[in-house]
Amino acid sequence: MSGATVVLETGELRRGGRLQRRTVAVLATATILGGLGVGASLSVGALLLAEVSGNDAISGLGSAMFNAGAAAAGIPLARVAARHGRRRALVAGSAVAMLGAVVAILGTVVHQWWLLALGIAMLGVASSVQLMSRFAATDLALPRNRARDLSLVAWAITVGAVVGPNLMGPGAVVGEALGVTPLAGVFVFPFVAQILAVLVNWFGLRPDPLLTARQLPPETDSVPVAPAAGDGPQGGSGSAPLPIPVSNRPRVLTVFMIAMAQAIMVALMAMTPLHLMHHEGTPQLVGVTLSLHIAGMYALSPVFGVLAGRIGRVQVIGIGWVMLLGAVTLAYFAGASHALVQIALVLLGLGWGAVTVAGAALLTELTPSADRPRWQGRSDTIMSAAGAVAGALSGIVFAIGDFSFLALVTGGLLALGALATLRVRR
Repeated sequence: MSGATVVLETGELRRGGRLQRRTVAVLATATILGGLGVGASLSVGALLLAEVSGNDAISGLGSAMFNAGAAAAGIPLARVAARHGRRRALVAGSAVAMLGAVVAILGTVVHQWWLLALGIAMLGVASSVQLMSRFAATDLALPRNRARDLSLVAWAITVGAVVGPNLMGPGAVVGEALGVTPLAGVFVFPFVAQILAVLVNWFGLRPDPLLTARQLPPETDSVPVAPAAGDGPQGGSGSAPLPIPVSNRPRVLTVFMIAMAQAIMVALMAMTPLHLMHHEGTPQLVGVTLSLHIAGMYALSPVFGVLAGRIGRVQVIGIGWVMLLGAVTLAYFAGASHALVQIALVLLGLGWGAVTVAGAALLTELTPSADRPRWQGRSDTIMSAAGAVAGALSGIVFAIGDFSFLALVTGGLLALGALATLRVRR
């Protein structure tokens, strides 16, 4: 008799019960640690690549390679989860990210930018682990609490991700002590953090949430997707379940929306360090700005999760597009103003958070439970791939024009995402 069956028989396991609360706590703890890898890599990746390569255009590869690593890991990790459970998939991803920190440091030691870029790509797998963690939080959740539990794990990224960019100073001290490029010392912190994340997930996710959920009765709870316009079937009370569509079109459109939000966010964020440094900025200013941005990405995730459960997923996605429009507009007019850049980056993070939290919950609701790991993996891969392409092209667009021109280009991506949202709403 399996451990999960014993738990079932003792009455301790049910959707939304004690095991679910413990699972969310474990995932949140591991995600806090994993966030150190994300924040640190994003803060120094562009600057180190520019320094090692001697070419500002190469700096865009920092975010591009980070997101490429996340994209490459999305589907393989989803397959591991589908066959062996979330625990093994999350641990495997964190282990790859841990090795990535070592490769990144080695790249700076031998002064080879391509090796540094490879290490950043391997560290990007930590982002894929974070994306899977938020989906893992929904495995045992009641449908009405799914967006909330997902957003709680997403919120946990805030702690490590906000601290990460501010590790540039301590990282320089570590780098000098190790005899490497000062900024490369930052990668020591995600190396240690990923080891701790491996331990937390390996020992904490017992029993595995996905494998356990497969032994439970079918879901009977329901959740709103759109607020009541009258007596419609998708009212805000959550009294009517969302019908799962036979066609894949709503799922494809939802994945596309999330990808567009990711592309907009990565493109502007990737070039912010260089833009600030070109306008009398300092590494400390870059760290603070990225911390504010990352705080915007995750700090209000629970708010967006609760709103998605109360007023509807599509409505929260719409709010996200409005905030992203404000971010793009401010970035276009920011110029040399550090304050406007910081406000734009905060709005950028908030808009991204609203779209991705509500979008992930919507995708889960639109997908049959047996197909969720596969569609979640596709979404994570496409989302990260969109970020990789946007990060790579952002350096070229920035080199051709400036930050304002880059903001103008991202406005086109925003329009595409908003149109997809309107199609899903219909």
